[in-house]
Amino acid sequence: MNDAETNGPDLSVLPGGPRAALEAVLMVIDEPATAPALAAGLNLTLDVVEDLLGELQREYNGYTGNAPDADAGFSAAPRGFELRNIAGGWRIYSRAEFADVVGGFVLEGQTARLTQAALETLAVIAYRQPVSRARVSAIRGVNVDSVVRTLIQRGLIEDSGHDPESGAILYRTTSYFLERMGIGSVAELPQLSPHLPGLEGIAEFYDEGRM
Repeated sequence: MNDAETNGPDLSVLPGGPRAALEAVLMVIDEPATAPALAAGLNLTLDVVEDLLGELQREYNGYTGNAPDADAGFSAAPRGFELRNIAGGWRIYSRAEFADVVGGFVLEGQTARLTQAALETLAVIAYRQPVSRARVSAIRGVNVDSVVRTLIQRGLIEDSGHDPESGAILYRTTSYFLERMGIGSVAELPQLSPHLPGLEGIAEFYDEGRM
């Protein structure tokens, strides 16, 4: 058995070599991939992959030198896409500045936005997770069963086990939620207390009727 059969194709003989091979993979993945996962999949060392990721990120941002802040390294306009390290992994995204352009082209007048009810329910789950549907309903004051199903279908929340006391299913946000929010963890969500003066004891209030 030759090396190609055990270790995959020889990337050095492909157009653009390992760098282009990494770029090709980044173009087709539908969720962020970690540097170790990319290294394993391409049979490259982690150091090589991390260096290549840095090069691609700089290139997409318009830099061709090794230092993004070096005048000599800036030789082109940024691309319409960028390479981000989001939710623990790397993926290519269209730039935020082109959101209206891309949205108009993809949606063609259709709306794929969440309803206000879904956004409110998602916010409660994000800040109170892991949390049961009953507790979310109590906080919002309405039944949220159908909204929770929608959020699950959209891949924004997922089952997080069962409450040890009531046996109710608990829900938490997903890595896709982090990706869509552009953050690495729920710890990066903005703090609510500065925007809710007078509600310093709200957590204790809801904990009194934990469900």
